[in-house]
Amino acid sequence: MSSLIRRDPRIERIARNRLHPLHQSLVGGSTEQRGPTGLLRKDPRAGYFMGPNGLKRKDRTGNNAPGAARLQRGASGATASEPLLPLHKVESPAHFIVCVLDMVGGRLTSHDKDVLGQAHLLAKSASSEAAVVAVVFGDHREEGFDKAGVDRLIHFNGDDTLSYQGYCPELKLAALQSVESALSPLYWLFPDSIHGGTDLGCRLSARIGERPANHAWQVDKDNTVCRGGSDRIDIRRNTPRLILLAEECAMPIDETRHEVLSLEIELITQAESRIQDLGAVDVDPSQIPLAEAEFILSAGNGVRDWDQFHEVATSLGATEGASRVAVDDGFMPRFRQVGATGTWVTARVYIAVGISGAIQHLQGIGQCEKVVAINTDPGCDMVKRADLTVIGRSQDILGELLQLYKARQTGSSTLSQTKEPDSVSNQEKQDKEARCVA
Repeated sequence: MSSLIRRDPRIERIARNRLHPLHQSLVGGSTEQRGPTGLLRKDPRAGYFMGPNGLKRKDRTGNNAPGAARLQRGASGATASEPLLPLHKVESPAHFIVCVLDMVGGRLTSHDKDVLGQAHLLAKSASSEAAVVAVVFGDHREEGFDKAGVDRLIHFNGDDTLSYQGYCPELKLAALQSVESALSPLYWLFPDSIHGGTDLGCRLSARIGERPANHAWQVDKDNTVCRGGSDRIDIRRNTPRLILLAEECAMPIDETRHEVLSLEIELITQAESRIQDLGAVDVDPSQIPLAEAEFILSAGNGVRDWDQFHEVATSLGATEGASRVAVDDGFMPRFRQVGATGTWVTARVYIAVGISGAIQHLQGIGQCEKVVAINTDPGCDMVKRADLTVIGRSQDILGELLQLYKARQTGSSTLSQTKEPDSVSNQEKQDKEARCVA
């Protein structure tokens, strides 16, 4: 009896409820995606299957969706685990496609994953077997290179005499020249971003004498389509060796695992850094538009102490946002409203304080990477959407958060007074970088 496959009503309910925390793990990728023009588009083919009589039917169980967990429970009550993705191996590659990743915060960004997806499309169209190589500089905390599509990994971590942390384009360029000499890549792929990919890609193109394709969003082995004229026109040209890719240029890898074998590259070209990195410059968070903010502290109807809310936002260096209710009540200006009727945000961290989660607000934060909810209602829609939830009164939680921040700042300042002058400057630099990351 234990071998019989039985329907699990709970799993089916979760698959139908898109606001449930486990919904994405069952149904896989979303059927709605933002295209290159910024418009939200829906895949009409996703979520359907062909029935026994040949009619197309909507799949409400999530079993046929990409990346679905396909959890089934037998008579014994045991639940099957998520199936292991097939391993993709490149034993002896004849060509290499090198992707130089941004790795913002030491982790793969969505832009990096798009670049890796484009690399595999070019690898499939190559005349012989090709491996996708990822180049990473400095320390990182990424553990999902295998699921992102990395066949080979080149990690330039540096040593006591050579550091790749911060802004050091000369040192990174010398390392990439060594990769060019050792591998002679079929293609060089960079994310066309403000996080360093554009700058480094342009420097390498000038050094190796290749005219790059900028802001490319459709690429194959013969032709490349680039966006120009403030994204109003398309420019078609032959595909060069060095390409600066726009976001959503290709779908990220999600159906295979990869080996992530390490490659050791000897530094042939030496360079002396003539640029001194003084660290990131603090910017007033209130001057950052909501659409460009990476860290947002948003208030809703559950906030009672607005002075405390503003103090917490200032201390943490967060850009302030608000729900429509808070704006309509006059507590926040209209340009701070987040949601479908306000501003669509793409923050890396979004903290919702006292926001229940109306459908318009959830639409506006759909592209946020991590959502933290502070609420007294454990059953509200925002709690279901959040990656981390704190149940309690907003005044108590924000007050405790403010005390922890002040205690940490006091402890850091007390510790720094006992150190030597060089150590003081290093400690201040570390505190500044930690705040920028937060």
